[in-house]
Amino acid sequence: ERREDLRGGFMLCFLDDGTGMDSNEAASVIQFGKSAKRSPESTQIGQYGNGLKSGSMRIGKDFILFTRKDNTMTCLLLSRTFHEEEGIDEVIVPLPTWNARSCEPVTDNMEKFAIETELIYKYSPFKSEREVMDQFNKIRGEKGTCAGWFRSRVRYLGFGWDSPGRLVTCSGTLVIIFNLKLMDNGEPELDVTSDPQDIQMAETPREGTKPERRSFRAYAAVLYIDPRMRIFINGHKVQTKRLSCCLYKPRMYKYTSNRFKTRAEQEVKKAEHVARIAEEKAREAESKARALELRLGGDLTRESRVTLRQVQNLAITMRQEADVKKRIKDAKQRALKEPKELNFIFGVNIEQRELDGMFIYNCSRLIKMYEKVGPQLEGGMACGGVVGVVDVPYLVLEPTHNKQDFADAKEYRHLLKAMGEHLAQYWKDVAIAQRGIIKFWDEFGYLSANWNQPPSSELRYKRRRAMEIPTTIQCDVCLKWRTLPFQLSSVEKNYPDSWVCSMNPDPEQDRCEAAEQKQKVPLGTLKKDLKSHEEKQKQLTEKIRQQQEKLEALQKTTPIRSQADLKKLPLEVTTRPSREHTRTQRPRSPPLPDAIKNAPSRPPGSSPPPKSCSQLKKSSSDRPNSSSPKLASVLFKEEASTSRTHHHTVTAGKSNSTLKTLAKPGTSMKSLSGLQSPKSPRETPNPKAAKVPAVKKSASGRCSQ
Repeated sequence: ERREDLRGGFMLCFLDDGTGMDSNEAASVIQFGKSAKRSPESTQIGQYGNGLKSGSMRIGKDFILFTRKDNTMTCLLLSRTFHEEEGIDEVIVPLPTWNARSCEPVTDNMEKFAIETELIYKYSPFKSEREVMDQFNKIRGEKGTCAGWFRSRVRYLGFGWDSPGRLVTCSGTLVIIFNLKLMDNGEPELDVTSDPQDIQMAETPREGTKPERRSFRAYAAVLYIDPRMRIFINGHKVQTKRLSCCLYKPRMYKYTSNRFKTRAEQEVKKAEHVARIAEEKAREAESKARALELRLGGDLTRESRVTLRQVQNLAITMRQEADVKKRIKDAKQRALKEPKELNFIFGVNIEQRELDGMFIYNCSRLIKMYEKVGPQLEGGMACGGVVGVVDVPYLVLEPTHNKQDFADAKEYRHLLKAMGEHLAQYWKDVAIAQRGIIKFWDEFGYLSANWNQPPSSELRYKRRRAMEIPTTIQCDVCLKWRTLPFQLSSVEKNYPDSWVCSMNPDPEQDRCEAAEQKQKVPLGTLKKDLKSHEEKQKQLTEKIRQQQEKLEALQKTTPIRSQADLKKLPLEVTTRPSREHTRTQRPRSPPLPDAIKNAPSRPPGSSPPPKSCSQLKKSSSDRPNSSSPKLASVLFKEEASTSRTHHHTVTAGKSNSTLKTLAKPGTSMKSLSGLQSPKSPRETPNPKAAKVPAVKKSASGRCSQ
């Protein structure tokens, strides 16, 4: 309804022709966490009423509720403007009630009633009692009066209006949201002017945006998996859809799993807690009954017998309640072990192939849409255009309070993975890829290479698509779904909003008394690939090869942080000093004699005359004796950690123990020098060349001479 004096320039009105609420039920709406629908077996959509509070506060700053039930009329105002201007921290909600016939206040405290009505007149768009009563009169349900009202005055969202010319009971609820949220440019977030029959998200481009994310009419059409209500937007009925009836070659797959336990475990814990409390109360009542019986003893007066009987009856009642709670607990514990079964329905969207993905409902209410799974995540043409539908009960997955996601992300990912596996099986079963994907889409009028382009509007392609998907429409009176037989004349036909069963050309389904026909969906089976022995062996060999490559790469890059790490490495592995956690270097060994130290680096032509064995002994005996024990211990450790290369070096000098002792330091110093210069091009020595060092070979040769 246009109201230029309010922020946003209009009010958003929701009218429901249901049973309405009395004053107590209206009061429970604003109590966070209160619910009358907590049964896990419940198929009702809402649970806590958070949608009215948090949802309305997201759209606007204030909302006012009018509801009628039986002989009462109740008004409720939840206003952030009121709390901000009055500087109030706690939540105060005016909740006056009137008699529906006399319009007299229904209250025991007239002073409180007067304060509540004054707050409503001050902070709501309705400034007098007459204007408030006009809102209650809109719930009267007279079709003629209300039709003229919303056509001329209101931006209206009606849920469940009745058929033309018929009176409904004077019950229902009207919610009005005002002072709407604005964007940075000062315009409201909701666009009610671009399309008079729709409410759209402002400044949302058509290109690249799914229609359900931009248009409220498109979203309301698929909001329920099996719609059983009428929805009107601005006086125009929404043509709701049953997605499973709008798909080409639908197929159902039954899926069972033991993985969905979080929600069931929560219910078991609650049942155990309730059963334990009931058991304690029953024992207490039985104990009181026994104590009273012992205390009365032989007192057989009438009053005593009446008192005893009352206490005993109470104990019996408490025991019965405890037994019922225990049976419920046992049933939920058994249900926890039982696998949960879900029905996946897949089909091809030949009307708009770019709108594909999974539609996931919870208790028939849409939670997630256009979720890509399995082959669709690869971005190719495989499984393109396929839509999946599943209805998940509360016991399997619990949605978040805003109904836009699921609470348990881990189990939700498991559900998507399972749907991906069944989607791949469906793609094999329909055999579209075998016949040719491009050829398949060309048959239905998709002539462009651009995947997002709509199909051809030529009559022959429209007929081809209409032949594969029969028209399914809902009766405006009995709300039953009817499948119409194919007729060439109905290909481009637009059906009226008030379509009824008598308009059905099928003589067996042309009356509301006829039973609704169930959709016949073929049943598919997930076939797991049974790999042959050769394929398994090939996969195992490939996996072993990959692991070996990883191991080799890991060995080549193993950092050395201590002497113990060095001992664990083979000679072929490059030793690199660690850049992290550097430690103090150990003291180096004493310098080698000049004869051995300079031997590898001498040019072959300028080598001095070799020293004799006696000279080598003399040079070794000239070292300080104080360093001999320390050098011997170091050499002993190096000897224990060397490989076969060092062993050949040692055996080459067996003829002289002094030469053997001198050869070991040369080898160990060569290894340590490699550690100190890891960037050297010789970082990885050749194992064959390292077996017999040239220095030791020449030394042993001289001794033998």
